[in-house]
Amino acid sequence: MSQKLRAVAVAGVLTLAIGGCGGVGAGEGSGDGGSKGSGALSTMGFSLSDEIATNRVDAFKRDHPDVRLQVTEGGFDEQQFLSAVASGNPPDLVYMDRKLIGTYAERGSIQPLTDCVDKQRIDLGQFRQAAREQVTLGGTVYGIPEFSQVRVLYLNEALLKRAGLRAEDVNLADWAGLPALNAKLAAVSGGRLSRIGIDPKIPEFLPMWAKANGVDLISADGTKANLTDPLVVEALNTGVALIQAQGGWGKFKSFRDTFDFFGAQNPLSRNQIAAWPMEEWFLNQAAKNSPKAELVVKPFVDRQGKSLSMSSGQAWVITKGAKNPDAACAFVSQMTATDTWVAAARARAEARKAANLPFTGLWTGNTAADRKIFEEVYQPTGNKRFDDAVQTIRQAQDVAFAMPASPAGAEFDKAWTDAVNRVLSGQEQPAQALDRAQREATAALDKAGN
Repeated sequence: MSQKLRAVAVAGVLTLAIGGCGGVGAGEGSGDGGSKGSGALSTMGFSLSDEIATNRVDAFKRDHPDVRLQVTEGGFDEQQFLSAVASGNPPDLVYMDRKLIGTYAERGSIQPLTDCVDKQRIDLGQFRQAAREQVTLGGTVYGIPEFSQVRVLYLNEALLKRAGLRAEDVNLADWAGLPALNAKLAAVSGGRLSRIGIDPKIPEFLPMWAKANGVDLISADGTKANLTDPLVVEALNTGVALIQAQGGWGKFKSFRDTFDFFGAQNPLSRNQIAAWPMEEWFLNQAAKNSPKAELVVKPFVDRQGKSLSMSSGQAWVITKGAKNPDAACAFVSQMTATDTWVAAARARAEARKAANLPFTGLWTGNTAADRKIFEEVYQPTGNKRFDDAVQTIRQAQDVAFAMPASPAGAEFDKAWTDAVNRVLSGQEQPAQALDRAQREATAALDKAGN
């Protein structure tokens, strides 16, 4: 999906003038339903996939009986969204990746939420800073954050033991020692990869590796690319070398693409991978599907050994031309409110208990909600591996950074991701690829700023 999003974004299908600075809830188009709203309300990009989603949606329906909510299930489709906005018939609400918000805000396809925040008395201070910054462009809020996904380091201790190692021996701060560690953990024979040693998870996690090396890919205000910094080049070289030592990108990716992280035959249970950074959600899957696996979760660290993580997630936005902005505002307020999240967490905990499965917590963009969830709902599972992992993830939430909102966020993301893919496929060397990406990103950022 991300490749499709980037491709359409770069094409610049849609350019609209941004409306009045008041945003949702002001001027023409506002409903007359007061703070709760009424009438039809449509969404895009959201699915009622589990009790976390259905519990919150049901709460909104209960408290807003005059709103006819239509949830069009499925992932976010950028082409469909842009076409709907251009035709003047967009959904009221869209659930999208936070990293795309700056681009759509700049183009005017989503509305400022200044008045929405005021009318619904949404406390922006309750949201994690990283999430809040990703939905804010030029000092104006354009989205309300939902979940907060962070990255931690997963280790298969069973495989470490086979190599004569302990979890403490996996030191991501020591980049010079990573090739030797990788060689001990990986299984490559006759050019065939049967076990991944260390998966650096690039292109996706290049920003985190660069941050670990002391540098950001883009300026804090999202307007200046920094892709040619030698520290970025070094970070890319480090990740690429780990993959090349495991048969090269083609073999590595083909093997990794067979993994099912959501089932009982996941790569942890099948001993197909030893060490890899990944989002926190895998802990929940591991607790459900591989409760006896020898899993250890450690923080990702920078080169000084200091804990580090990268935050991402979805957010709710209200479209330009939304026909029911008042109800839309009420919806995003309730879906992300502390009490709503806590009730959803209780529903998840009860469902897991009924299925004799552990509840490993819920991580949202709302710090007040998370605090109550872990104080009032979460209970240690009794499995020390998982209980320790929960604490590691909670700590990672507090040290996570996020890629800043950018007026050309989609184009910037495409530039550096394409660069990494060219290196992985052997088309270019890291410095050459990043130099080209710098030029592409700068052109897009300069254009967006004019």
